[in-house]
Amino acid sequence: MNCMKLLSQKLMSCGFDRQTTEPQVRIAILNRFTSLGILITQPVD
Repeated sequence: MNCMKLLSQKLMSCGFDRQTTEPQVRIAILNRFTSLGILITQPVD
């Protein structure tokens, strides 16, 4: 939740449909950043 607040602490959209979509977009961005930062280790033969 703290990372969510770093992107923005309030909703910027006025319409209800857009207000429900905005957090989903933020979560998708956070998930992408997280996936880029996770190391993938592979065993060496």
